[in-house]
Amino acid sequence: MTPANSAANTLSNYDLRDEIKAYWSARAETFDTQPGHEIFSEPERQAWHALIRRHLGDGAGRKALDLASGTGVVSHLLDDVGFQVTGLDWAEPMLERARAKAKSRGRNITFVMGDAENTMEPDGAYDVITNRHLVWTLVDPKSAFIEWRRVLKTGGILLIVDGDFVNPGLASRLAKTMTAIAVKLGLTKANNHRGTGAMADTHQSILSRVYFSQGARAEAVVELLKEAGFSDVVVDTDMRAIHKTQAKNFGFFKSLERATQHRYAIRAVK
Repeated sequence: MTPANSAANTLSNYDLRDEIKAYWSARAETFDTQPGHEIFSEPERQAWHALIRRHLGDGAGRKALDLASGTGVVSHLLDDVGFQVTGLDWAEPMLERARAKAKSRGRNITFVMGDAENTMEPDGAYDVITNRHLVWTLVDPKSAFIEWRRVLKTGGILLIVDGDFVNPGLASRLAKTMTAIAVKLGLTKANNHRGTGAMADTHQSILSRVYFSQGARAEAVVELLKEAGFSDVVVDTDMRAIHKTQAKNFGFFKSLERATQHRYAIRAVK
């Protein structure tokens, strides 16, 4: 094989999923410094606990699989309310931080490397599966949902927390415009939630090629969940308590933009 052919073959084997993995590996270093990722106050933690309990109840020792667990933020929330938690992520830098965080906090949370779209977990192994801001990145969401249903016990619950980050409403667009003006005037700091420069470009490139490139609307996610065999699917768009506690970390205009986005939690049952 010539060097040119070898290079071409290497590029052909580096697909969108590899790009997504590399992107989140690079984001690991700053992930916990960004509002909306890590928890920055006790009221915010309590607001997340309320959302979890609303849809999953208290853990009571039930087994939970937290997919795309990142640095373990949601895994810790589940552990707080009594679940026996396994966090699964395919980015080793994220897992390193998650394990270190659990050790420093004295938490008994297991973190393993794995692919959220092909978990390799046993059939019927978990009472609960959770994920936050994963669905919008899925290359084949229906296959992923079928996989998640397989891993759940009969009667098990899936809780998705996600949103449409492509199609902001009028209020969200106005808030984004005002934020940009405020940053330009030096009235507030830019919130580089998706990184800057090449990192932001990579984020946009990935977003343009995933299944939900036109936006992960709740109704589209629900339809695929039903096709995958889930039942009792409920959409919860009341994220106000969480957004309110995050507001001081974002600033007024960014908080308004975030609060007016199409964000939701979806609960579905096997």
